[in-house]
Amino acid sequence: MEFDLNTLLIIILFGLIASFIDSVVGGGGLISFPALLAVGMDPAVALGTNKLASSFGTLTSTLKFVKAKKVDFDIVGKLFPLSFIGSILGAITATYLPPEYFKPLAIIILTLVTFYSILKKDWGDINQYKKLSLKKAILFIVGVVVIGYYDGFIGGGTGSFFLFVLLLIGLDFLHAAGNAKFLNLASNLGALILFMVLGQVNYIYGLSMAGAMVVGSYLGVTFAIRKGVSYVKVLFIVVTISLILKNVYDYVTSHIL
Repeated sequence: MEFDLNTLLIIILFGLIASFIDSVVGGGGLISFPALLAVGMDPAVALGTNKLASSFGTLTSTLKFVKAKKVDFDIVGKLFPLSFIGSILGAITATYLPPEYFKPLAIIILTLVTFYSILKKDWGDINQYKKLSLKKAILFIVGVVVIGYYDGFIGGGTGSFFLFVLLLIGLDFLHAAGNAKFLNLASNLGALILFMVLGQVNYIYGLSMAGAMVVGSYLGVTFAIRKGVSYVKVLFIVVTISLILKNVYDYVTSHIL
């Protein structure tokens, strides 16, 4: 793909918008990945390039959350390598098995997550985390590995899934968002490494979008910290609904139309 200034400007603009949203609740791939496809990038290269850019954005938002003391390393510190490994395994699986077959499952899970978040009115308003029992700890660990695998295999909504499982163990929305970014950073890096090994990354456009995502992520987290839990909760619901609609559209157009 030849370098083009107009293409570069489009990538930077959409990278900025995507990272602003993704920095808090995930879902930025809804914007950044289609933007890369729209400028004519090969789907496989677009995936790898998007991972390169989003890794920089996620790192920025993670550091911002850490500085604001919204990341609980005693909860998620030891889970970073598990999310990382899960993502690599998922990306390897994607090279053999088309992820499209599992889109309906993602739609169902996202729908359940959204309804649960809407119906449980006071959920995530305050931090109610308590030390987990052995059973809950095992389920939480398995959930992190599975979501990391999902990110490498399918992607799209990974940050929202991480945020959801962290809400389930009692964190408020803002702390859940910070810890979700930490785990999402691991899954982004895992998938990115595989894409780099396979040569499926456009570094010129990827690093340009990465620069925009660093700015967008910084602004997004700053805004979320200032606005508080209620803002993050509303954004989470909006993004999960958008993810559902996007996945339904993709499934219908590829299997029915």
